[in-house]
Amino acid sequence: MRLGVLDVGSNTVHLLVVDAHPGARPLPAHSHKAELRLAQLLDDSGAIGPDGVDRLIGVVHDSLQAAEDKGVEEVLPFATSAVREARNADDVLARVRAETGVELQVLTGAEEARLTFLAARRWFGWSAGKLLVLDIGGGSLEIAYGIDEEPDAAASLPLGAGRLTAGWLPGDPPAPDDVRALRRHVRTEIARTVGEFSRFGAPDHVVATSKTFKQLARIAGAARSAEGLYVQRELKRESLEAWVPRLSGMTERERVELPGVSEGRAGQLLAGALVAEAAMDLFGVERVEICPWALREGVILRRLDHMESA
Repeated sequence: MRLGVLDVGSNTVHLLVVDAHPGARPLPAHSHKAELRLAQLLDDSGAIGPDGVDRLIGVVHDSLQAAEDKGVEEVLPFATSAVREARNADDVLARVRAETGVELQVLTGAEEARLTFLAARRWFGWSAGKLLVLDIGGGSLEIAYGIDEEPDAAASLPLGAGRLTAGWLPGDPPAPDDVRALRRHVRTEIARTVGEFSRFGAPDHVVATSKTFKQLARIAGAARSAEGLYVQRELKRESLEAWVPRLSGMTERERVELPGVSEGRAGQLLAGALVAEAAMDLFGVERVEICPWALREGVILRRLDHMESA
């Protein structure tokens, strides 16, 4: 069957269309996305303003049309931290439902971490042993650890690249004092969670997902996306530590010129790099392998599992 996953994230609204059936890997058939940056559309009270809601509804309409055009049988719609944490989340969800017919499932941070972990486990298989999975989104950082398909520990921290850029790095390039303040904040937040994971012992394999990690790996020399899903890509902490001061001195326009960095993500790349560097350092990780699958694939896999057991 042809499934569509509608992901209302903090940065983008992304419809991923896949051909899938139980027992088989999902095959991507189409991708439709719009840069909405919901995390940056919150007003001073923490609510998504009327213009932001109107834009969200318009993008959802467009996504539904794209799903219909591609012959999608079922759309799996969900929202993450930007909607989850908005002060008027219930009103936003009600308007989306009334005007589009879409019932957005709002995932908790822990659910995000667990579904992303499931995708990474399925991608790397049982031979990967104990997995530590790191995912940097626009609004939050997800961390999960375990040896099975359900992680033994999962955490979600408000350390998304978009959120941190908007709240901590107003300059272009950012002021050195602002970068240092953000670095301290990020490390303090992550350090609070390390003990929850370290009690399970060292992981056998450390995996990173998300656009932020993919772009950091690319500027550090990893293969281009055009070379395919199955090319191994990694990011070494040593390379990342060399890039962070370079990124902090660049303007957004200069970052766009880096290999693999999109215009929509260039502004928040430094914040993402600070989070990635802190996580790798505090968890004692020298290198991470980039996983092509993440939250959207996790949602699809969970749906297929439920179909198989029905």
